[in-house]
Amino acid sequence: MLLHRISDSAVRRLSHYLRFLDELEAGGSRTVSSDDLAAMGGMTSAQVRKDLSHFGSFGKRGLGYSVPVLREQVAAILGLARRWRVCLVGAGKLGAALYHYGGFHARGFDIVAVFDNDPVRIGRRWGGLRVSDVGDLARVVREERVELGIIVTPADAAQEVADALVGAG
Repeated sequence: MLLHRISDSAVRRLSHYLRFLDELEAGGSRTVSSDDLAAMGGMTSAQVRKDLSHFGSFGKRGLGYSVPVLREQVAAILGLARRWRVCLVGAGKLGAALYHYGGFHARGFDIVAVFDNDPVRIGRRWGGLRVSDVGDLARVVREERVELGIIVTPADAAQEVADALVGAG
């Protein structure tokens, strides 16, 4: 796959297709046409076919696409067919809401570490995790083999946190 040739807008549309396919699968649909996907997303069926053609042949002319197969393929294209180890930096109200949001886990994102700089929050338990001091970020990121970071800090601290995450690997 030559992903560097795919436009950002096409990749964004793929995430919409995945959401539509999830809805269709939950509703018991076994097949879907490019016309149906286009109607759900407010685009043309030609655009749907073009977006999907970048990654191979998924459907059959006149029969449409198998919902479970296409859903699995789009998830794989978006990197959602595997588990990702994630840290959350910022244990305030928004951080807590994100931590407890089930959609991350359902999509393959496992929060394995939580950080904050507030002494009141450091050491608290969130489910099976303990909120760590942001000063320990580099060590914990390495130990927990974190692959992605979610930054939920005030804007004036976000760049420093991003730099620390990049520096930690």
